Parts: sequence; C-alpha cells; structure tokens
Amino acid sequence: MNFQRHRRLRQTTNMRAMVRETHLSKDDFIYPIFVAEGENIKNEVPSMPGVFQYSMDNFGAELDEVVALGIPAIILFGLPHEKDAEGTGAFCEHGIIQEATRFAKARHPELLVVADTCLCEYTDHGHCGVVEGETILNDESLELLVKTAVSQAQAGADIIAPSNMMDGFVIAIREGLDEAGFAHIPIMSYAVKYASAYYGPFRDAADGAPQFGDRKTYQMDPANRLEAVREAASDVEEGADFLIVKPGLAYLDIVRDVKNNFVLPVVAYNVSGEYAMVKAAALNGWIDERAVVLETLLGFKRAGADLIITYHAKDAAKWLEEK
Repeated sequence: MNFQRHRRLRQTTNMRAMVRETHLSKDDFIYPIFVAEGENIKNEVPSMPGVFQYSMDNFGAELDEVVALGIPAIILFGLPHEKDAEGTGAFCEHGIIQEATRFAKARHPELLVVADTCLCEYTDHGHCGVVEGETILNDESLELLVKTAVSQAQAGADIIAPSNMMDGFVIAIREGLDEAGFAHIPIMSYAVKYASAYYGPFRDAADGAPQFGDRKTYQMDPANRLEAVREAASDVEEGADFLIVKPGLAYLDIVRDVKNNFVLPVVAYNVSGEYAMVKAAALNGWIDERAVVLETLLGFKRAGADLIITYHAKDAAKWLEEK
C-alpha cells in the first residue's frame, strides 16, 4: 500500500516547531488605547472586559506596562469633553490625542505611536466627516482630516492612520503632511473598512456612535470582495504605506486578497466585537481563552497579515513569553 506519511512531521514538539510555516510574535502587535480628557479616570468598558478608558494621570502606567511587555506600538483613540459639528477637537493643538501623543513620546521615545485620524469621536453627530442635512460631504471632510493629520504629526505621532473612508483621503493627507514638512511620516490607511456589526463595543469605548443613520454610504458593504481590491489599489496609488483590513476575523479572505495583490505591509484589525465574543465565552468557561486568542492571531498571520491591531496584545505578549 502506497500513501503519504504526513504524520512523520508531527511526531514531537520540536519537529512541529521546525516545520512550522507561520510564526506569531509580539513584534506583530499594535495595542489600542482609549485616552479621555479629565482626571482620575480608569473606566472599564462594559462590553470589553480588560479594556479601559484612561485619563492622562493614569495613562503613564498603561504605557509602562505596554513597553515592559515588549509591544512595539500603540494606536490612540481620544474621548474629548466637548464635541461640535466639525469635530474641532480632532485637530486642536491641545486636543486629547495630541496631548497623549506628546506624553507617550516623552515617556517612551522608542514606542511607536499611531494616531487614529478620524472625526467621529469629536463630532456631535458621530459621523466621520462634515454633515449637511443627513448627507456626509466628502471633499469638505478632507480639509478637516488633513488638519487633523498635520496636528497629530506636529504632536509627535510616528504614523498617521486615517479611518474615515472618504474618497481621496490618502492623497489629501499625504499632500498635507508633505506641505507641512512631514514627508517622512507614513500613512497606515484603513484601506478596506467594512460597515460591520462587529464595531459595537468600540462605539461604547470611544463614544462614537452615529446620532442618525449609519455609515454604509462611506464604509464598505460586507458582501463585496472585488471592491476591497479597488479600494486598496486607490490608496496604494495615492501614497499609503500600510494597508489595514477591518474587521479581521470575518474577512480573512480579504486579508489574503490584499496581501496577494500589493507589496505593502498588511494590517489586520482584530476589532472590538471579536474581542468581546472571546472574552464573554472565556468568562463563562466555554473556551480556553489563551488557546483561542493565540490561534486567532496566528490565523491573521497565516491569512497574510504582517501586523495585527488587537485588544488582546498585552495578554498575548505574556503568553508568547511564557511559551
């Protein structure tokens, strides 16, 4: 009888390690942090156990832990005291993201700070751009996004990550950064961002739910695959340096498509709903949290992600160190 003996390469731990095709490292992680204006704030997000909103007086301890764990990068989301129609807090010189960025770079200069560049957390209507009636205006929104990106770069952000999904946002921000003297600052574009139900817990964490309608006129239809390649191609042409696919878990085919079609680093965003589901199941004793998290993160890498934005980053870094 002649058949293949595939099990020969699975017999021992060292044998499996030697032929392992995909590797997960804490160097792959970008850890999201929510920073709030105010004092003495450390509020756990109800739908995201283990994730907190921090005021600046508590932010330092969180940064210290991230650096001690060897996580190389964070991405910052801000919660301002006041909001308005144009989201002016997003590009204020002393806005919460700007202040948090300065603080982080002064405390840990080697830590990479990625600034989420959007307006939804700062607008009183909760949309990612300028609103006229119930229409989100594209070109008028670009002007404010450029101002936001430049202000974040001036504060010391290492990477600008625009998440708004307005048409032309990458080239507008690239030109704005270049003109302001920040040609060296890369853009980590939310190139493929779906209008997903998996964002629910994030909107609790960032207080950024839209006050009317939804975001389906500017975020992508979950049914579309070829459109993702078109979106990513536009951002590559316009000057993006990284390409984010968001969400990650239900869109691993898209992660692979982007990886196969472009030579830029691909980032999978392991979003809040994905995190919350794992946490809920783990707290009920239904799954082995460590095993499921590491398997999921490995799945992002196997699908083609070079980097992973994940709320699991601190736990995963600890588990990888133990291994």
